[in-house]
Amino acid sequence: MQRLREVARRIVEDVDTPAGRAFDLAVQALIVLSLVLYSLETLPGLSHATRRALRWGELVTVGLFTAEYLLRAAVAKPTRTYVFGVFGAVDLLSILPTLLAAGFDLRALRALRLLRLFRVLKLVRYSAAARRFALALKIAREELVLFLGAAGVVLFLAAAGIHHFEHEAQPEEFASIFHSLWWAVVTLTTVGYGDVYPMTIGGRLFTFLVLVVGLGVVSVPAGLVASALSEARRMEADIREPATMRAEADVRTGA
Repeated sequence: MQRLREVARRIVEDVDTPAGRAFDLAVQALIVLSLVLYSLETLPGLSHATRRALRWGELVTVGLFTAEYLLRAAVAKPTRTYVFGVFGAVDLLSILPTLLAAGFDLRALRALRLLRLFRVLKLVRYSAAARRFALALKIAREELVLFLGAAGVVLFLAAAGIHHFEHEAQPEEFASIFHSLWWAVVTLTTVGYGDVYPMTIGGRLFTFLVLVVGLGVVSVPAGLVASALSEARRMEADIREPATMRAEADVRTGA
């Protein structure tokens, strides 16, 4: 039994072997198929036979995903590293609603499982980029937290302000500050769907002010992350340069 488990572990977790690579690529193909079936189910006007076929296809894929989840949990060392890890949680959430016949649908989460392709295809450059991005977020963490807190305050002030100016003119759309939060969100993010808009002079002037502030709300996080990415690249270069110099010295010494 232990030998069988080791063989299964090499197939499931080791992508360097032909069997392991084939297993992971087959799982990725199954994920794509399940996403296509899920997308087809949303088409209007499907016949009863088509919906029934799609439902059976979903049940088959869920059965295979369940078997894969149990297999990964069985061969993981220790099991909790997979079960409580990010991919384990995504794997479970993507099949649990179907198994429990729940009313909510999380099948779209299966798209996140395609991120395993970076490991399967040995895309080291993208792995390095992901580590660099994580380092950049760590560098700019305090600034981002401070900005998000300030953005929350600005969001509340925008909702309170537009409620003050537009409540009497549009009592249904701006019935309360809570009702006004939708307008504040779409205005501060400069999306501006146009479903709710000010009619009074004061409301329009206030909207202009909020739009100006919204430009900063959108641009500041991008600037913080871009600056942090530059810092992360510099830190990586500082780490690689001594290693490169030592390697060149070793080559010269050997020569």
